[in-house]
Amino acid sequence: MSVKIRLQRHGKKGKPFYWIVAADARAKRDGKFLEKLGTYNPNTNPAQIDLNIDNSVTWLQNGAQPTETAKRLLSYKGAMLKNHLLGGVRKGALTEEQAEEKFQAWLEEKAAKVAAKEGNLSKAAEKAKAEALAAEKAVNDARIAAAQPEPEVVADAEDTPGGEEAAAAADSEE
Repeated sequence: MSVKIRLQRHGKKGKPFYWIVAADARAKRDGKFLEKLGTYNPNTNPAQIDLNIDNSVTWLQNGAQPTETAKRLLSYKGAMLKNHLLGGVRKGALTEEQAEEKFQAWLEEKAAKVAAKEGNLSKAAEKAKAEALAAEKAVNDARIAAAQPEPEVVADAEDTPGGEEAAAAADSEE
C-alpha cells in the first residue's frame, strides 16, 4: 500500500478549508484517511497552516509521498527540512543536537519573516483606509459646497450714498 500526504477539501463553496492527511493513494480525495496531520486555510492572508511536524516527519520517513501542494506546505512549515536533517543524523553527518539547533534557528527566521509580512499587510491596510477616508471627506466637502446656495451680493439702496435717488428710480420703473 502506498501512502500519500495530501489535502482533503472541506468548507463551503468558494471558501475552501483543507485538512492535511496521510491517506492510502487508492482512497478518494475526501475519503478515508490514515491520520490527520494538520489544517490549511487559504482564505486568510497570510494563509493559516497548522501542522503536526513530528507526525508528518514520521510519515515521510516511513515512505509517504506528499503531493505537490502538500510538499509546499510541509516545506513552508519546516517538516521537509526536519526530515532532511534527521536523514543527516542517521548518516552520521550531524548530531541530534546540531540538527535541532539548525531547525530551531530556521523556525525563528521563518517566524520573523511571517511577522514582517503581517506588519506590512497591516500598514498597507491602514494606509488604504486613510486614503479612502480622505477621498470620502473630499467628496463630502464638494457635496456640501454644491448644496449651499451662494449668497447674493445686493447692496441695500437706502444705505449707500445717493441710494435714495436709485431707490426712487427703481420704484418708478416698476
